[in-house]
Amino acid sequence: MSNEPGRTRGHTHGTGGGARRFERPSTRPPGVRPLGAPGQNSVDYEHRVDFERLRRYRLGRAKAALEASECGAFLLFDFYNIRYATQTWIGGALGDKMIRYALLMRGRDPILWDFGSAVRHHKLYSDWVPDENYRAGFLGFRGAVAPEPAGLMREAIEEIVSLLRTEGLADAPLGVDIVEPPFLFEAQRQGLRIVDAQQAMLDARVIKSQDEILLLNQAAAMVDGVYQEIAEALKPGVRENEIVALANHRLYEYGSDQVEAINAISGERCNPHPHNFTDRIIRPGDQAFFDIIHSFNGYRTCYYRTFGVGWATPSQEDAYKRAREWMDAALDAIRPGVGTDEVAAVLPKATDFGFENELAAFGLQFAHGLGLGLHERPIISRLNSMKDPVELRAGMVFAMETYCPASDGFSAARIEEEVVVTDYGIEVLTRFPAQDLFVANPY
Repeated sequence: MSNEPGRTRGHTHGTGGGARRFERPSTRPPGVRPLGAPGQNSVDYEHRVDFERLRRYRLGRAKAALEASECGAFLLFDFYNIRYATQTWIGGALGDKMIRYALLMRGRDPILWDFGSAVRHHKLYSDWVPDENYRAGFLGFRGAVAPEPAGLMREAIEEIVSLLRTEGLADAPLGVDIVEPPFLFEAQRQGLRIVDAQQAMLDARVIKSQDEILLLNQAAAMVDGVYQEIAEALKPGVRENEIVALANHRLYEYGSDQVEAINAISGERCNPHPHNFTDRIIRPGDQAFFDIIHSFNGYRTCYYRTFGVGWATPSQEDAYKRAREWMDAALDAIRPGVGTDEVAAVLPKATDFGFENELAAFGLQFAHGLGLGLHERPIISRLNSMKDPVELRAGMVFAMETYCPASDGFSAARIEEEVVVTDYGIEVLTRFPAQDLFVANPY
């Protein structure tokens, strides 16, 4: 086998292969401790996540965003904005049903309309707002109950209008983040002037507190462990969906509260990138990459790693080397005060890796903010950052992604690193080896 053309053997990575340790040169000043990922339980002998401080921070940022806007109130339907402002969560199954909503008025605690018995639960266990601010609500499951004649939306808006009038805010604009068209039309019919609140809320969420960063780091640590298990399981005969099952099982054992998606891509499916998994059987010599997207206490990961299965060909190695060079150039450009256009400028152009324009290649060479949502600010890419650059600030957290097709026409390398912008540069949260192509279970 060692004399067969097109294969590289003796790679230092892989199970039992003595993987070479790589660490990026640190910009951390002497005496500054690295970001921690302590145990997940609350204890009396270490500083860990302070959830009360986390709740105060998030609500304070949301209220400040409202005060800085033209609005008298924000009406929030976005699940992540609701969690940020009300500190409540009832699970992912209802996340896209547009039935939970929260009203944040100037100078007042938020009011939450929630689903069924969840309201009673909030009153028992979520006592940071008065009981009367938790109210039963239901708008129809995205049209499954028609707006009329049931009148659920009409009655909900009448209640909101009454609250706004009581506070003298009915004539001010009402900021809304996302909305169903029938709700919007009814709100306008009842005299409300609707404006966009999503921009203000995303700006509020862009700077992460120490507790948010700790939760993001804990979530990444969980994925570090999952990748070790993937590396051990990644052998010919295993199917993509089995790797997905393994990752889901392990993440929920670790304490994940939602596994949003696992991408599992192998062999000829690597190029073009399909962004899904199948029941394909993984074969010797395949290149395979995975993206693990889950949340711990609401805070998400987006974390790609690429492997060779048994061995790697020269074209696969070359593609990985280029993807890593693009990644390192981007990471080297990130520091406080830098514009996102400056980071985007070091990423390859779409035409450099086989796409006709930046829109066609979007999502392959870019960065996206991470927090309660998977895609927050900043978004860094050649598609948008040159036109609308944003200054990077300490406390921003985002995932940087690169992708390089191989010269064989079907393999490809995909790398993703989650980074925190600090006063002194960056900290990388994603620790599973990625400087060189990791060959799993080498022959």
